[in-house]
Parts: sequence; C-alpha cells; structure tokens
Amino acid sequence: MLERQLRLSGLEPFVLTPDIPFVNVGERTNVTGSARFRKLITNRDYAAALEVARDQVENGAQIIDVNMDEGLIDSRAAMVEFLNLVAAEPDIARVPVMIDSSKWEVIEAGLQCVQGKPVVNSISMKEGEEQFRHQARLCLAYGAAVVVMAFDEQGQADTAARKIQICERAYRILVDEVGFPPEDIIFDPNVFAIATGIEEHDNYGVDFIEATRWIRQNLPHAHVSGGVSNLSFSFRGNEPVREAMHAVFLYHAIQAGMDMGIVNAGQLAVYDQIDPELREACEDVVLNRQPKGGGTATERMLEIAERYRGDGGVQKREKDLSWRELSVEKRLEHALVNGITEYIEADTEEARQQAERPLHVIEGPLMAGMNVVGDLFGAGKMFLPQVVKSARVMKKAVAILLPFMEEEKRLNGGDDRETAGKVLMATVKGDVHDIGKNIVGVVLACNNYEVIDLGVMVPAQKILEVAREQKVDVIGLSGLITPSLDEMINVASEMEREGFQVPLLIGGATTSKIHTAVKIAPRYEKGPAVYVTDASRAVGVVSSLLSPAQQAAYVDGIRAEYAQVAEKHERSEAAKQRLPLQAARDNALKLDWSNFAAPTPGFTGTRVIEDWDLAQIARYIDWTPFFQTWELKGVYPRILDDEKQGEVARNLFRDAQEMLERIVEGKWFRPRAVVGLWPANAVGDDIRLFTGEDRTEELAMLHTLRQQVTKRGGRPNVALSDFVAPEGRRDYVGGFVVTAGSEEQEISLRYERANDDYAAIMVKALADRIAEAMAEMLHERVRKEFWGYAPDEAYTPAELIAEPYDGIRPAPGYPAQPDHTEKPTLFRLLDAEAATGVRLTESMAMWPGSSVSGLYIGHPDAYYFGVAKIEEDQARDYAARKGMTLEETERWLAPVLNYVPRDAAA
Repeated sequence: MLERQLRLSGLEPFVLTPDIPFVNVGERTNVTGSARFRKLITNRDYAAALEVARDQVENGAQIIDVNMDEGLIDSRAAMVEFLNLVAAEPDIARVPVMIDSSKWEVIEAGLQCVQGKPVVNSISMKEGEEQFRHQARLCLAYGAAVVVMAFDEQGQADTAARKIQICERAYRILVDEVGFPPEDIIFDPNVFAIATGIEEHDNYGVDFIEATRWIRQNLPHAHVSGGVSNLSFSFRGNEPVREAMHAVFLYHAIQAGMDMGIVNAGQLAVYDQIDPELREACEDVVLNRQPKGGGTATERMLEIAERYRGDGGVQKREKDLSWRELSVEKRLEHALVNGITEYIEADTEEARQQAERPLHVIEGPLMAGMNVVGDLFGAGKMFLPQVVKSARVMKKAVAILLPFMEEEKRLNGGDDRETAGKVLMATVKGDVHDIGKNIVGVVLACNNYEVIDLGVMVPAQKILEVAREQKVDVIGLSGLITPSLDEMINVASEMEREGFQVPLLIGGATTSKIHTAVKIAPRYEKGPAVYVTDASRAVGVVSSLLSPAQQAAYVDGIRAEYAQVAEKHERSEAAKQRLPLQAARDNALKLDWSNFAAPTPGFTGTRVIEDWDLAQIARYIDWTPFFQTWELKGVYPRILDDEKQGEVARNLFRDAQEMLERIVEGKWFRPRAVVGLWPANAVGDDIRLFTGEDRTEELAMLHTLRQQVTKRGGRPNVALSDFVAPEGRRDYVGGFVVTAGSEEQEISLRYERANDDYAAIMVKALADRIAEAMAEMLHERVRKEFWGYAPDEAYTPAELIAEPYDGIRPAPGYPAQPDHTEKPTLFRLLDAEAATGVRLTESMAMWPGSSVSGLYIGHPDAYYFGVAKIEEDQARDYAARKGMTLEETERWLAPVLNYVPRDAAA
C-alpha cells in the first residue's frame, strides 16, 4: 500500500515527501498579486505572461498558482486560454498547477483543461456545508487536491481558536463524509497583514503559526499553506523589508508545520543572512514581541524600514570582494580554490565570450584553476572537504558550458575534449556503501579524469560490459563489508578470464594492501591490481598507471612490493600457533555464574520505536568518525584546534552543523528502530533463545565462533557465548536494527543532480552518524529502561563514546562474530524489514546504508574482541551446527580462514 503523501503532477510527478521541507507555490501568475502579470493578461500579451510562469519555475517554484480574478477581464476565458498555452510549454507544464479563483465556474473550467493532477484553490464553508460538500465531491471526481480556506458562514477566521475550529470541522466533513483523501487536503488558515498600526492585527502572525502547529499535530496527513505576501502588505514598495518579513515568518511557520506557501520563489531572503537588526525587528512583529528598546514592535519596524527602502539591503555583503577586480582567469581560479559559487555563472559566461570555443574555457582557465587546487591538495595545503567544494564550482561551470559544447558537437560532429583518462567506478554486488567511492570520483574528476560511476550493488558482468563498451582506462572497485572482498576476487578472476589488461583499483573500509596482494592480485595477472589507501592517493596512482613514461616501472614496482607483502604475510601466519578447536574450548572464558541472575526485562519479544527526535539524536553523534570520512585525522573536539587541519576542520564542522540543523528542522529523515529481548542461555559455543520464561521451547539459535590462536599468560580463547549464562541460570539476549531512513538516498541524489557533490556527500556522512547515534541512544534506553539492568546509569552523550557502561552490542560481520549469515536470523526475529524498512542484500549488507544492527549482551564482564583466524576443524563444526555445507560456510568465512579450502586449492 502506498504511503499517504500528497501526490500531484504536471508532465512530471511531484510527491510531497518528508525530505521536502517546504513547497514553493509561485505567486507571480496571479493577477491579484502581480501588477505586471495583470497588465499582461489585460492586454492579452500571453507570450510575455508565459515568460512570467517560466521564470517562476526556473526560480524554484514547485507549483504555479494561476489566478485570473480581475474585474476588467473574462476570468473564465482567460484561465482556459492561459492553461491551454501552458500545456504547450513542457518546461512550464512539468510542474503542477494550482487553479486559483474565488469563482467556482472559473475553477471548474480550469479543471477541464489542465494536465496532470492539480490543486484547487480554494473551497470553503463560507456558503454553508452543502455547497462545501458539493464542491469537494467535484474536486474528488476531477482528481484534484484542494486548498481549504479557514472561512465559514461567519466569515474568515482571524484568531487561532477560530482557525482551529473551522479547519477541524472541514476536515471531519471531507474525510468522514465525502471520503476525501486526507493527504490531498491543504488548509489555508489565512495570512493577514501585521504591523498595520491597528492593535487587533498584531497577533495575526502568531495566530497563523499556532493554528498551523495544531493542524499538523491533530489532523493526520493534512498540509498547511498560505499566501505569504499578505503578511507584509503594510510595507508595499519596500521590497527589502518585505523579503525579510517573509523569510522570518516562514522560518517560524515552517517549524510549526507549514509545508507549502504562495511566495515569489525568486525573491526570498536567506534567514541567516538578513541584517541582524532588521531580522530582530521582523521577529518582534511576526511573533508580537515587545522590542528590547521600548515602544511597540510596529513603531520599531517603521523606524528601521525607512533605512532599507529601495536599497535591496537584506542580504549580507561579501566582506572582501577585491578579487572581483582580477582578470576573469584569476577570478575563476579564486572561485575554484575557495569554493565560491556565487559568481561562477557570470564569470564562466565572460570567459566563454572571450574564448574561441567553450571547450577552451574548460581546458584553459578552469583546468588551470583545478591544477592549482591539485597542487595545493598534494602539498597538504588543502584538505579533502575543500577539494570537494572546488569540485562543486567546477561542475557548475561545466554545466553552464555544456549546452554550448553540445551545440558545437551537433554542428561539427564528434567531441574533441581531451581528458586525462576514463575511470569506471562501482561498489561491488551486494554492497550499498559508496561515500568513499564518491569522494574518490570527485577528486579524480577535479584532475580532468572522466569518471563513469555505476553506483552500488553492481554485478561483475555489468562492470565488465560497461568497461568494454566505454573503453575505460581504469576500473575501480569499492566495498565496505567483508563479503565484498570475495566479490572483488570474483571480478578480478572474470577480468583475467575475459582478457582484460586495464589496471584494477581496490578500495574501501575492509580492503587492505595485504588482501589485495594475497587474494586479488594473483587472480588478475594480465593487469595490475592496486590497493588505494584513500582519495588523496587516487590521483597519483591513476596518473602513474596511465603515464606512458611511468607505467611499466610503476607496475613492476607494485608487483614486486605485493610479492614481498604476500610472502611476509604467509610467514607471519605460519608463525602463529593455533589450538585445535577442543583445546580452544577447554580454554574458554569461565565466568562465575553462581551468584548471577540477570534482571527480568520490562518486556520480551519485539518493540518498534518510532518516537525519534532528530534534535535529540544529534546530541549523541560521535564526530570523530565524521572527520575520518573526510580524511581528516584526529579526535573531536581536539581536531578543531589542530595546527595543520584546524581551520579546515572548523569550516567542515560548521557546514555539517548547518546541514544538520536543516535536517532536524525540515525533518528530512524518518528514523525507525526495532528492538527485541528474549530469554537466553549459552549452549556450548552457541546461544539458544527461548519463546518464554519457562525456557522449554526454542525460538532460535545464535551461532558464534571461538578464537583459536594460542594465548599467553593464561588469557582465554573467547566466544560471544561465554558472556551468556549457561542453562539453569536466568539470562537474556537482545537484538536491534536502527536506520536513519532511506530518505538520504533521494536527498543526496538531488544534490548530485545540482552538481553539488559536497552537499551530497555531507548528507550521506551525516545520515551514517545519525544511525550510529541512534544505536547508542537505543542501547542506553535498553540498559536503563527496556531491560533495566542499569536504571541509575547517568552518563552524558559525550561520555558514552568511551563505552563506560556494562554490556556490549556486537554485530554479525564484525570481529567478534565475522559471519554475516547470522544477520538473517536476527532480522527474522525482529521482523526488521517490516518494522524499519531495512533489508539485507544478497551479500548481507543492510539497505539503506545508514543502518546499524546487532545484539545486546548484558553481563558486566562482557567485552569486545576479535575471533581472528580459525582452523578447518572449527569451520567443519560450525557448518554442522548451522546446517550449512562446508563449502557455503567457507565462502562466508573466507576472510578468517587459516587454511585454503580444497576446491580453492584445486
């Protein structure tokens, strides 16, 4: 069943998902709101009127409001003619239309000729309930969403109480009697002018905001819109002040739940960039506050407003614009090095006008600027976040030039742009993680490499087919989970079998030089397989591999180095003594269970957790891994004061905080979690879960692996089952899955389409941090509330990072239990996919990637460890316990086997 969301369409569908914080409804195609549009329609200059609509769409309007209510024109005929003309303009008609009129015959005429699913603006109860029902049923029959005005037989609602009473009454009629989908209802609680000098008007802004908050909390799935320009009617002619008032009003109304608004999409000030004095005055009138300096809010606003009349002074100015006096080549270089996009369109166009061909702008000043970026990056004078910002500028400039290049290509045939090489990149089959891959792609693109990114979960055959079709110079594979290591071996083997010779790059969190040397390189002898540590090394590696002067010596050097690495690894492994499985079990950890009885949890079974507050989650974020994602090494908060990286880290942290604030305020993500607690006991190396406290009926068996390396000093050979009480003692084990939500995928993709890789990567990095923070929060709640074995625990979020608490949350696929095939058991127990939307890929990766799963073990002496390498006797025993074939077990445990399986040896 489809989720209840407002779904509209022009030529293209528009779905109001939670990751869209606010929908701009363009107001300039409204004769009552735009003098210019009224004049054009009155004079029947429809060609120019269409340009007004086009400007609205280009400036970000996601819906266009069309209103023809003018006494001197035939409103019905004008509506029909204009909408028919819009239908013939795909760049306008792609967005939905809001048919706006106070006359029902005009609305119905518009409904009969508009494409897609529109919005009717508006219906109300001003003529009584029967007329309201009749119009609502017609809207339903036409398949339109509706704007419902807070207007009844007594007139327009002005106070919060009246707005709420009317909207609730209308909602009940529409939903309970007419059968109108609640997600297609948009309430307009009436935006009235404030700061008029009339005291009764002073609270109109607050009334709208409070009514909005109530509607969103009490009328499920309904939306809230409003005509924002009405608010500032007292200041007509003073556009800077009006823009500021609209920005401040929207800031507070959106927080309260307003998710649509009729606004001039091209004239909205940025809240944070409004002059602080003006912003405070706007806050005072919008929120009906007493100004700090005395007097009324309206008096203070009138005093300040005069200073802004006609000067456009709402936005902050760039402090140092001296670089704007430089040549266009130097201006482009400055913009690239400093990540400034504000002037890139004008400067790129100026450079194009001066160049013989648009291609020369890319190969000339833009690449020269990126070479400066590359030199600074290579010298350690720029860091990865700055380079990604530079890439954003470069992409925007190239996007500006692309239409001119396409036209030239069409006329001349062929594309003669020279690149440094063509690199295909992919996250391998079964794996969903791509932040690192995307960063490498950005850095390579900055250095004039053409990057073909196939995305995530890409099977070997597709990688090779595209590589052959596109005649790529390099193939790069990425993966995070351990099964990806095996898939990389498979890709290398297929490349060898099909006769490829192009270099193969290996990267990702679980990859290593040792694994590449020992497992991948021997499978791909026709071409070099090279491990790439991080993005900062990628350019140097690719450059050396593709340089005719360096390639042979570089490849010979890599192969010689990897031969030494493999030999050293083999000697190291041979020197390690390992115990037979039984001897390892005899040396198991032996806890004293005689006086142990785990507290009984508040519930057993599963519970879905949906009451997540993004602002609260943000308090639990561990920021150190965030900086590591961007290849900044150091511990937060000390990294902010690092002598070399401090300034970059501070700027990155500021950008992260700004985006996190938008995520929180806009509710971009919808976090979900499921947690389970079950009676449990250890049975040898495994953990048996029971259906009830009598512990007679088995629910599931969790299988664990035991360390086999020889220990010194009496240290035990540990398995996770050692931390769970044996049969006859009361104990429990928990499990969980948390996810920040799948929304990050679409939000990130939207930024990528806008050529903003910096923001795209930032969204993914923050989604990962949010998921990890959720795991920390949920574990705390389990300890203190759900299981309750540490009810008095009082650690701060910062203190929790060091894990000072009792108990652990180990996860399948990680060092304490490296077998990913334990995840399906956990997901089945939790019914995780239904509860959270998280699913497992064929390689047992979790999708969406910003998800975390694991077990809860509560014993105070439990700790994290690594199983490390195991011998064949344990692999056979483990396969028998799980009911799997030895070959299947060996495939999943390949990274930890200390022997070569017979089929592999053959």
